[in-house]
Amino acid sequence: MKVLVTGGAGFLGLHVEKKCVSMGCEVTLLDIAEFHPEDYDKSTKMVNGDVRDTAKMDALIAETDCVVHAAAALPLATREEIFSTNVDGTKNVLELCYKYKKRIVVISSTAVYGVPDHHPLFENDELIGVGNYGESKIALEKHCNEYREKGLYVTTIRPKTFIGTYRLGVFQILYNWIEEGHKIPLIGNGKNRYQLLEVDDLCDAIYLAMTHEGQDGNDIFNVGAISNLTENDYVGALCEYAKSGSRVMHTPVWLVIPTLVVLEKLHLSPLYKWVYGTAHKDSFVSVEKAQKVFGWQPKYDETQALIKSYQWYIDNKGSIAKGTGTTHRIAWAQGALAIIKKFL
Repeated sequence: MKVLVTGGAGFLGLHVEKKCVSMGCEVTLLDIAEFHPEDYDKSTKMVNGDVRDTAKMDALIAETDCVVHAAAALPLATREEIFSTNVDGTKNVLELCYKYKKRIVVISSTAVYGVPDHHPLFENDELIGVGNYGESKIALEKHCNEYREKGLYVTTIRPKTFIGTYRLGVFQILYNWIEEGHKIPLIGNGKNRYQLLEVDDLCDAIYLAMTHEGQDGNDIFNVGAISNLTENDYVGALCEYAKSGSRVMHTPVWLVIPTLVVLEKLHLSPLYKWVYGTAHKDSFVSVEKAQKVFGWQPKYDETQALIKSYQWYIDNKGSIAKGTGTTHRIAWAQGALAIIKKFL
C-alpha cells in the first residue's frame, strides 16, 4: 500500500511513518517544516510542501492509495493560520481524494467537545470547541461529513492528548520541572480524570482505520487510553519514577487560571486556553466504537505513556531543539513559567 502522510515532519507524522513502514507500506511524507532524514526509514520519500498547494497535492494524491491527513496549525498560531491550514487545507485534501477516489484518515481532536458537563464523551455528543484550534477542528469535521455524504471514504479520528517518544512541547516543560526536582502545580485538587493517549496506540488505530474493509469504518471515532487514573495518580507516579524529589502540589483554580490568562495575553507563557482551561476538569471519551469496529485495544495507560515519554526526554535532552509553540517536537520557551519554577 502506498500511503501519503501530511504533517509528516511532526510528532504524529513521524510515528505514523514508523508504523506504516513496519507494516510494509510505501510511505511519502509532506510538510512545510524541515525534515530530519535520520529520523525516518531510508525508503521513505520526504516532500516539502503545503496542504493548501493544490497542484502539489494533486500530483501526490494521484499516486497514493491512502492519505493520513495529520497536518495542522497548533493552538499558538494565529487564528488566520489555524483556519487556513486546518480548514482550507483539509478541504483541499478532501477534494483531491474525492477526485481520485482515494481513502483518507483525518486526524481531528477531542477539543471539538469543549468543556462538557458529562462523561464519558461519545462521538455523537454536542460539539463546542475551545479557542481557535477547537473551532477549526469542528469546521474541519464539517467538510469531512460533506465529502462522506458525497461518497468518499473518510475515517475521522478524535484522539485525546497523545504523548510518547519525541514528544516535547508543553510536556517537555513538565519533564524539565520533574527532572530538576521542582514541585508540580496541578490546577485544582488533581482528582479529575484527564485522559491521555500513547502515540503508538494512536498509530495502531490509524493503521486499522486505513486497512478496515467494512463501511462501518467510514465514520468518526474517539481514541484514548483505557484507565480510571486521575491526574494525581499518573503525575504522582511519574514523579516517583524520576526519583528527583519532585512531587505534586495543588493550586487554587480561582488564582491560577486568571494568572495564566494574563500571562498568555502578554505572551509571557506558552500555555494556551485549551491547556489551562481544561486541566482541572474531567476529560475522557468512550472508545467503545473503535474497539468494536476496528478491534482496537490500547496497550498503555497514562502512567506507562508518561514514563515512556519522560525517559525518552532524559535520554535525548542533549540534542533537543528549542523554539516556539508551532510543533510538538521542540522544547517550548517557558517564559514567565521559568521564573515561577524557581520558587517551587
